[in-house]
Amino acid sequence: MSKKYESLAKKIVDNVGGKENIQSVFHCATRLRFTLKDESKADTEALTSNPEISTVINNSGSYQVVIGPHVADVFEEVEKLVDISTSDHNDDENKFTFSSILNFITGIFMPIIPALSGAGMIKAVLAILVVFKVISIDSQTYYLLNNVFADSIFYFLPVMLAYTCAQKLKCNPILAVGLAAMMLHPNWAALVTAGKAVNFFEIIPFKLTAYANSVIPIILVILVQSRVEKFLHKVIPAAIELVVVPLVTFLIMGTLAFSILGPIGAIIGGYLAKVFTFLSENASWAPATIIGAFCPLMVMFGLHNAIAPLGIVQMSNLGFDSIWGPGNICSNMAQAAAATVIAIRTHNNQTKQIATSASITAYMGITEPALYGINLPKKYPLIASIIGGGFGGLYAGLTHTHRFATGSGGLPAVTLYIGENTMKYFSNIIIAMIISVVISAVLTFIFSLIFEKKEATIQQLDAQTKRTIINSPLKGEVLPLDQCSDQAFASGAMGKGVVIIPSDGKLYAPFDATVQTLFPTKHAIGLVSDDGVELLIHIGIDTVNLNGEYFEALVAQGDHVKAGQELLRFDNDAIKNAGYSTEVILVITNTHAYKNISVMNTSSINDQDQLLSLEV
Repeated sequence: MSKKYESLAKKIVDNVGGKENIQSVFHCATRLRFTLKDESKADTEALTSNPEISTVINNSGSYQVVIGPHVADVFEEVEKLVDISTSDHNDDENKFTFSSILNFITGIFMPIIPALSGAGMIKAVLAILVVFKVISIDSQTYYLLNNVFADSIFYFLPVMLAYTCAQKLKCNPILAVGLAAMMLHPNWAALVTAGKAVNFFEIIPFKLTAYANSVIPIILVILVQSRVEKFLHKVIPAAIELVVVPLVTFLIMGTLAFSILGPIGAIIGGYLAKVFTFLSENASWAPATIIGAFCPLMVMFGLHNAIAPLGIVQMSNLGFDSIWGPGNICSNMAQAAAATVIAIRTHNNQTKQIATSASITAYMGITEPALYGINLPKKYPLIASIIGGGFGGLYAGLTHTHRFATGSGGLPAVTLYIGENTMKYFSNIIIAMIISVVISAVLTFIFSLIFEKKEATIQQLDAQTKRTIINSPLKGEVLPLDQCSDQAFASGAMGKGVVIIPSDGKLYAPFDATVQTLFPTKHAIGLVSDDGVELLIHIGIDTVNLNGEYFEALVAQGDHVKAGQELLRFDNDAIKNAGYSTEVILVITNTHAYKNISVMNTSSINDQDQLLSLEV
């Protein structure tokens, strides 16, 4: 099926430095995610110029090639060209950074999504058949479809997670699956049911806990297995390791799984279940509203890959998902509606073409084309979709709407909300989606009358050009924006601007302005000048991971500041020593409101020297 992508796959592998440069690769809904040994060997320009590739994002050690909804087919061909099993790897898994945790969660859950989606759609189809009385819940067909075809995927979820965890941690996946099989064995389940105390060697007590449908226990087990297995390979002679390593691994890990790790994981899972139950009963509006509103921002920073698995965990514990699914589908519909309005309103043929195709894709649950191609560059459609998605999610939360299986976040996923022999959840998610679409569409239309009219007026100005001069907020060396280490900024997707390599740690207001945004981690500040310039100042790359350490804010969000007033202080040397780049990125986030933005100083600069010229 994916043969037509052979050529594209070869070009991608060649342009990321060849298979020898690939440490690992997997895919999510729209992109290939590479971990490269040497990122300097990747030819990003060649990749981005390929019409079959949407863009390339290099984010905290994850080299992402954005393909689109057919990424799985491309990945199938990439897999044939890359022998990951023989690839060397570094000790990234030893670094417990936010980025490494995010990559780990993404890496273990993404590969099993197709199986969960397949099982979910079986349950959705089954629910429809029952509602329309095609089959009876007392029939053998219902029993087989529900309890065997669908539930087996969730029952044996620990086995699938064991395999993906082992792949991610570079330990033996077959041994990992063997450990999961021990924990799910019918004889162990019989001991749990019997309720009689079990003592291994009459000394070590085994906690009577069932592990079917669980998530946390097996993850803890494989995390420890990876360490044990690597240690055994170091100390056991090669001549006998083929037999001895599996033997000792099973004995050690089997004992730990039933006595310590499994029970601890079950306790954590139990507390998560209590949290989910509390949210469902006392704050059902919160998760769906937050996800509905801020899902696009989560996608921009990759946070959605860490939050979406919570829905899977909730489903394994409670049998339904209200954490991720309802808010996600409302957000996707809101983004699709915003892009649709742009497609109708715009007179630019290229924008119309991009917006039309992107909106169709978004309605099917893949929002990156709409987000990066239309909503984020224009900004006001993104704001409209955040508001619309938030209100849709609020309705879904207040009505306790949840889905009964895992699947996409597009229109076809509405069937996942049919369950418990009722159509009320299905009806409520339809209403929530309509709320999201209507509010987003109306707001996008209203905003377009304001912003697009403003742009048209600007374009009709006579030869007497109006310019706004932006002064530098700090001392340092000026570099072009395209030399920024963060590809999201370097690509210009966030707007035009510059990079400054700071010579000290003091940041000043470049103009009279209002502090529109001050991140809690103090690594970024958003200013709006008195004449409408919107400037984002981002200090360092991935410094959000420092959680505010080495940063001191001298102003608060909402303050009005004067040009030259000190805004922030940061410890330049400490940030470098922590392993982070100290590049300061300045981006005009309302770039679309200006005819031209040019850099006035391209060398060393002092604070309050002229830096940018904005032509209207």
